[in-house]
Amino acid sequence: MASENKDGEQHRHQEVGHKSLLQSDALYQYILETSVYPREPEPMKELRDITAKHPWNLMTTSADEGQFLGMLLKLINAKNTMEIGVYTGYSLLATALALPDDGKILAMDINRENFEIGLPVIQKAGVAHKIDFREGPALPVLDQLVEDAKNHGSFDFVFVDADKDNYINYHKRLLELVKVGGVIAYDNTLWNGSVVAPPDAPMRKYIRYYRDFVIELNKALAADERIEICQLPVGDGVTICRRVK
Repeated sequence: MASENKDGEQHRHQEVGHKSLLQSDALYQYILETSVYPREPEPMKELRDITAKHPWNLMTTSADEGQFLGMLLKLINAKNTMEIGVYTGYSLLATALALPDDGKILAMDINRENFEIGLPVIQKAGVAHKIDFREGPALPVLDQLVEDAKNHGSFDFVFVDADKDNYINYHKRLLELVKVGGVIAYDNTLWNGSVVAPPDAPMRKYIRYYRDFVIELNKALAADERIEICQLPVGDGVTICRRVK
């Protein structure tokens, strides 16, 4: 989102891949420069810099959200995880670095080429052995997993940052695969702030297209008694779901 300077002029955040909903550039930069960048692992900084040169860099997970994911994974002692939507792998690398050496990530994306942009950095960081990358749509893979009862309740953590029109479909399947007490994190649940914008407000086509899907997801998660939820204004909004039944 744009913010205004003292003269009322709007300007864009300078951070590449910026998704913060904070109204102040200065405040967001303060968070990054004080608490995020000084503690960002060198491989993540390298991958962030590489991703900044990619034309779709807005798709990347922001540095503050990457830090948050790493902390969350350690707090819940996650070991067996899944990621739906990888892009160049910034959040994937954050996860891999946070997991123990024998931790696993089932990572799915429709575009291997983007994943391979970040793969050399992931390999250099010594965590590639934790990743099982699958190219293609995630739903068929999830359906296959659900068919085998031994996969039920086998995942500690799932991060979803993919096609918003399928989030509800992912949720139905993931609740069978994540253990009771496990966590599912849905990214972009505030969707550039469009969730509170009037339907006729000017917005980019892709924002408008997915807006209603995000709104319906948020309603569904709030009403789902099988989970506890916490929606945070980190990045573009992330909703943490803890399975309770």
